[in-house]
Amino acid sequence: MPLIKQSEKAEIAANIRGGEGEAKIFASLLPTGGPLRLASRIELAPGASIGPHRHDADEEVYAIVSGEGVYSYDGGECPARAGDIFTTKRGMSHALKNCGDGPLVFFAVVAE
Repeated sequence: MPLIKQSEKAEIAANIRGGEGEAKIFASLLPTGGPLRLASRIELAPGASIGPHRHDADEEVYAIVSGEGVYSYDGGECPARAGDIFTTKRGMSHALKNCGDGPLVFFAVVAE
């Protein structure tokens, strides 16, 4: 099995999924042929967000490392803090907003 290592260089992305502000994305290159599609560390700048989006063909997990924000899902919302893990199952919608003064750092993993 090949080693999967996260990129040391961030890609700067703005308005992810229609959200606000910028994020740094440290992506991992994943081999093809498995259920994993994406594994990244993401750092949302203060006030930045990932806009609401639906997962029709895959599922996603957010694991919050540091910072604070609000996780929205299918019409509900809850605080997002270090140590929280959010699972978005197939057919669900979700979003994430940084409400703190520093970066909101989390891992995002998408699988089919």
